[in-house]
Amino acid sequence: MDLNTVTAVRAARTRADLAALDHRTAVLAGGSWLFGEPQDHLTGLVDITTLGWPAVTVRPDGGLSLAATCTLAEVATLSDRLDGPAAPLFRLACTALHGSTKVWAVATLGGNLCTSLPAGPMTSLAAGLDADVVLWRADGTDAVLPAAAFVTGNTTNALGPGDVLRSVEVGPAALASRTAFRRTALSALGRSGAVLVGRRPADGGFLLTITAATVRPVQLRYPALPDAAALAADVAAVDGWFSDPHGAADWRRAVSGLLAQEIRQELR
Repeated sequence: MDLNTVTAVRAARTRADLAALDHRTAVLAGGSWLFGEPQDHLTGLVDITTLGWPAVTVRPDGGLSLAATCTLAEVATLSDRLDGPAAPLFRLACTALHGSTKVWAVATLGGNLCTSLPAGPMTSLAAGLDADVVLWRADGTDAVLPAAAFVTGNTTNALGPGDVLRSVEVGPAALASRTAFRRTALSALGRSGAVLVGRRPADGGFLLTITAATVRPVQLRYPALPDAAALAADVAAVDGWFSDPHGAADWRRAVSGLLAQEIRQELR
């Protein structure tokens, strides 16, 4: 879609170039959502892909730093590049977005997170791995917060005016964890109605992350694998179930309960 109100596109070369961001000037990365619907309020774009961030950096502690400009195609390849038990989760999360290979080649990790739709697959991935997000604040400071806390509601998040999502940081313990993934939708190629990620770290704990079914990520954390009844009760007690044409709240709650039990069985 043409954005016929946009009159200027600036290529960011340094962090200082982001000072141009305001309520009329938006960040441009892959642009798969930005160019997908009218943006009549915008007159300018700042392209952050020209900042030259490496898509994936292996940290000294063995964790991963994923640039916000990392594409979904690059995220998916991590399932082949990594050796740890969590490796399959990267591609599985990407498959929750039924986009063409062309979309995967341009849509970015950061863009998907910042769009902050309940069904955002990169929200499921980042929250499921207990990752942190690094934000470049407009005042020049940095902020780090859990990925599960970044999305605050349907299309809302922790970014303030002029802020930019810099990276997603995945710790080595998460990469060494056993994981399980479940997704369901009302139709085979429909938007996700529920995406659940289970994770069992080496210390024997259990983390269940519910996304798509809720307006924001919900995490249920246990020191050990819970019994079926306790898990069922905790899932039923979750609030913030999402309702839209892709699934009613009561259906999302019910299927999340079923998927949670499947994950529990897989990670026993």
